[in-house]
Amino acid sequence: MTHRIVVTGLGAVSALGLSVEETWTAARDGQGGIAPMLFDPGPNGPEGHTTPVAMVKGDALAATEAALGRRVGASLDAFGLYAVKASHEALAQAGLLGTLGARTAAVYGHGFAGLHTLEEGFERFYGRKAARLHPLTVPKVMVSAPVSAIAMEFGIKGPVFGVTSACSSSGHAIIQGAALLNSGMADVAVVGGSEAINTPGCLRAWEGLQAMSPTTCRPFSEGRDGMAIGEGAASMVIETLEHAQARGATILAELAGSGMSSDAFHWTQPSLDGALAAMRPAMEQAGVLNADQLLISAHGTGTPLNDKNESLAIQTLFGERAKQHPVIATKSLHGHLIGATLALQGVIGLEALRHRLAPAIQNYLGPDPDCDLNLVLGEARPIETDHLVLNAFAFGGLNTTLVFRRWS
Repeated sequence: MTHRIVVTGLGAVSALGLSVEETWTAARDGQGGIAPMLFDPGPNGPEGHTTPVAMVKGDALAATEAALGRRVGASLDAFGLYAVKASHEALAQAGLLGTLGARTAAVYGHGFAGLHTLEEGFERFYGRKAARLHPLTVPKVMVSAPVSAIAMEFGIKGPVFGVTSACSSSGHAIIQGAALLNSGMADVAVVGGSEAINTPGCLRAWEGLQAMSPTTCRPFSEGRDGMAIGEGAASMVIETLEHAQARGATILAELAGSGMSSDAFHWTQPSLDGALAAMRPAMEQAGVLNADQLLISAHGTGTPLNDKNESLAIQTLFGERAKQHPVIATKSLHGHLIGATLALQGVIGLEALRHRLAPAIQNYLGPDPDCDLNLVLGEARPIETDHLVLNAFAFGGLNTTLVFRRWS
């Protein structure tokens, strides 16, 4: 890196709350947002049934319109709305609202795009034989709609684009935002991800893949049987250290290392080599491969293969020191946000570093010998480390690992 990259703002919308404070407090206290929901596809669809999911907690539309001071709901799908709300919070904390322009970038990640709008439109068109769809259907479903909305709402005129790489999308967005800062193309970047795929059709698709739990998400536990889909968004404001210091910003953390890899192996089965190829360079760049303690925020989906593979990757990478590093798995609280998950895990993880407290994994039934890690269980646990490790291992074999250092 030619510049040191620091974090100056955080924002979150999740099943745990409509802000970073609400999300962190619920995570700290073990108050998860996964619950059984009845999804009814309407009179023209198959019979509805109950599925465990994590829905955004609270009225995100009202909160967003209150923050912006005007109506925005008609022009945004839910995944765009969540992105704008989280970015407003992050920019407000960074003290940058109303100051952005050509030297600011925005990069946002998503696994899917505009599914609420698409499913409503298709039901209207095919089910009710309507002649027309909503006139803003195309802008609302574009993968780049959230980042365009962020740019328009906050006056960002530098490089702006969306990225999509399944569960690694927000990780890639953060890395690309940092690359823009290092290239000299921008001084500040809004980065993160959003997802809103809790629709009847999409949930049926995930069930067809046999990746969904019929009960709840139980990362690294015996008896784990799949994941629970979540929704929401998380944003970070990152900037060069020079820019942050010149304007007297409060610095929260530093992006100390990153790694990316492709398994080039299988659509859904994870690869040990691919995981290690993302994790090792991130640790080496951050200089923490031999650290006494790291807080590892695991991908931890609750699926049998992923948790086993990630456990083996941690054990292989750190050897006898693996048990020194506490492991958390926040998907057990907020569900799997696909393209937004790593960013949300990052927000919770950075709050954990700030408060010196690691939130406990929920829904745990007992140890699995394939997942012999230093899992944080029961209640939130005090930690001493200044470093957070974030893993994302996506379908299609696309992997990212980030390392953040607490600023002090």
